Amino acid sequence: SRGAGKHPLFDTPDTSYGGLRWGHDLPEALAPLAYKLRMLTVPLRNLGGCISPDNSWIFLQGIETLSLRMERHCENALKVAQHLEKLKASGKVEWVRYPGLPSDPQYEKQKKYLKGKGGGMVVFGVKSADPLAAGKKFIDSLDLISHVANVGDARTLAIHPASTTHSQLSPAAQLEGGIKPEMVRLSVGIETADDIIADIDAAMAKALA
Repeated sequence: SRGAGKHPLFDTPDTSYGGLRWGHDLPEALAPLAYKLRMLTVPLRNLGGCISPDNSWIFLQGIETLSLRMERHCENALKVAQHLEKLKASGKVEWVRYPGLPSDPQYEKQKKYLKGKGGGMVVFGVKSADPLAAGKKFIDSLDLISHVANVGDARTLAIHPASTTHSQLSPAAQLEGGIKPEMVRLSVGIETADDIIADIDAAMAKALA
């Protein structure tokens, strides 16, 4: 009989696939392929496929210069965070989080774990009577900075989680997960810092107009 209780991954409901029991609930024609189908859906989804030799070589090229790029990422991120603190003082930004700022709660920890470099991620909140709309408008008004969900690119990236990656959650669930409506996440790249800051200023002006 199917399963026989010896293979719990195929006998118990898979919550990520609506409670499907791979060894019991597949159509008769697909039952012999239960192992293969699960391997192609669950582990492949979670872990990804095997990287090709060519992609591995390209990946290694990036690893060889990573330390040099990280110096620039951290240097630029600190400049951006310092500028956002100035915008906070002028009433355009609600708050700024960057471990490399002495005012940040994680400042002492970053000296230990990040060797005082602060990292390349900067998070801040746009100050507005309608923070959700202002955050979205800020993203839409960016020119140099790219609107994408990933981080760690050579280019500066930005996203407004409340209206994109976490938009399917209720406002209450977003707040419970630390996603405030005004929050913007920046992954600061290696462009000229002045250009990054100029783009932020231009987008901020439009968002608060």
